[in-house]
Amino acid sequence: MELPRTVEGRFVRRENRFRVAVEVDGRVEAAHLPNSGRLGGLLVPGRRCYLVPRSSPGRRTPYDLLLVAHAGVLVSVDARLPNPLFAEAVAAGRLAPFAGVTRVAREVRHGGSRIDFRLEGAWGTCWVEAKSVTLVEDGVALFPDAPTGRGRRHLEDLITLVREGHRAAVVFVVQRPDARAFAPNGRTDPAFARMLAEAAAQGVEVYAYRCRVTRKAISIAPPGLSIVVKT
Repeated sequence: MELPRTVEGRFVRRENRFRVAVEVDGRVEAAHLPNSGRLGGLLVPGRRCYLVPRSSPGRRTPYDLLLVAHAGVLVSVDARLPNPLFAEAVAAGRLAPFAGVTRVAREVRHGGSRIDFRLEGAWGTCWVEAKSVTLVEDGVALFPDAPTGRGRRHLEDLITLVREGHRAAVVFVVQRPDARAFAPNGRTDPAFARMLAEAAAQGVEVYAYRCRVTRKAISIAPPGLSIVVKT
């Protein structure tokens, strides 16, 4: 996926969940942060970052924060990207568990829930939830970096689909290249970790993929990461 043009800046501070202050060309400016996670290891004062200039009527921030430089790599902090990244990789046939997809539907309602994707292929139908991961510790990608009731509800939805006889999967898109494995972040959200283990035991497929990230492009980079989920 090609990324929009960016300008370099320095992170100054986080002002609220979705707004940060950054320094660009010697001026402190406001930027939209498209991520509600804690991002504690990334949003460090003085850290080099890359911002997308934005200008639209009524907008209060002139930039979106897109990339943060950390430990020699670039990390995408835009939580809106995993769904299009997953769709792009599936369409290109790069993800072996979903090879042969003939139709991709997004934001599909099932009962009272809305699932990110419904894929169809020769193997039937597979419902998929995609999750954004930005936290990596000692080579292990961890999700979530803040407690997520919404994430637990999504896993419950996938378990329900499996019990109804459907194929279902959760895909963790690690928006950085330096992960070697994936695990649920039981220290931050033990309830999510337990729910993921239950989902895996019930037959929900669990996948995680790192991304290649440059200032110009980001893409999912198979093969998948090893998964550490205690069932």
